[in-house]
Amino acid sequence: MATVLDKPSPLSRIAGLYDYWARRTGRSQGPAMRGQGDRMLIDTLGLGLEQVVMYLGQQRPEFDAFEEWVIATAGPPDPLTVARYHAWLDREPMPEATRTHLAAIEAMPPVLDAGDLAQWERDGYVILRGAITRDEAAAAEAFLWQTIGADPGDPETWYGIKSNGIMIQVFQHPSLDVARRSPRVHKAFAQLWGTSDLWSITDRMSFNPPERPGRKFRGPNLHWDASLATPRPFATQGILYMTDTSADQGAFRLVPGMHRRLDDWLESLGEQDPRIVDLSAEAVPIAAETGDLIIWHQDLPHGASPNSTDRPRIVQYVNMYAPDLDYNTVWR
Repeated sequence: MATVLDKPSPLSRIAGLYDYWARRTGRSQGPAMRGQGDRMLIDTLGLGLEQVVMYLGQQRPEFDAFEEWVIATAGPPDPLTVARYHAWLDREPMPEATRTHLAAIEAMPPVLDAGDLAQWERDGYVILRGAITRDEAAAAEAFLWQTIGADPGDPETWYGIKSNGIMIQVFQHPSLDVARRSPRVHKAFAQLWGTSDLWSITDRMSFNPPERPGRKFRGPNLHWDASLATPRPFATQGILYMTDTSADQGAFRLVPGMHRRLDDWLESLGEQDPRIVDLSAEAVPIAAETGDLIIWHQDLPHGASPNSTDRPRIVQYVNMYAPDLDYNTVWR
């Protein structure tokens, strides 16, 4: 009789997994990242990009240990998502169940109205009000407090927590999957992308506590997460507020409209590095309520802001992308 150990891993038939592991651990030649295929593989597994890159780079595990880590971290991958990923790789029709789901998103009434879309075109960002409910947001907030081991009622516990700046390296939890699987969120991204054929990214949370003596804002300041070299593909980013967030509460900020003038601005700089230019005078903090999702054009410089209130800013990063998105590999 076969034992559990004799059974094949749920990951054994996922295309590209062994190759990705080999490249990321230096066991084979080739670029560490090979574009969209690697991105979709990671999201198929339900992993965060930074999460898996750090694990493979720091631990350099054997392949069977990597498989075990994936299952322990994110659980067995969803068979339908795996089938959709393989269909994309093979340029074959996606599974019928996936087509039905995407057709239902297409048929939904718009969740962004004409005013929202006009703001998107003008400013490069939009707010989806009530992307998730207040109860759903409260569940994610409670999960974050538990993760960082801090007490919402005791500010002394808000500092010295293990984090990457204000980023909390937690990616998997049912409360975080609510927004990732929300038809309403999916519809908003579909309206902006012009298609419902989108993939959800597994991303992390953030905890931005109030500034206090010896505890200054840790960033990130205004920045871009993608290359500024041309051609730049269209892409979005998103941040979901888990509590009511005022403009001075470490709110997310951005430079409105930069997506429409970025090329001219870059040309005006000549050889100057655009990433060291101070654009803070043009940045606008975005206040919003619990469960509101801010979606912005990736061409906008953006970041968090110093928190001058008495409550932390708590968010989840939420985003979707088209499967044929082609990132520019030239970094500027």
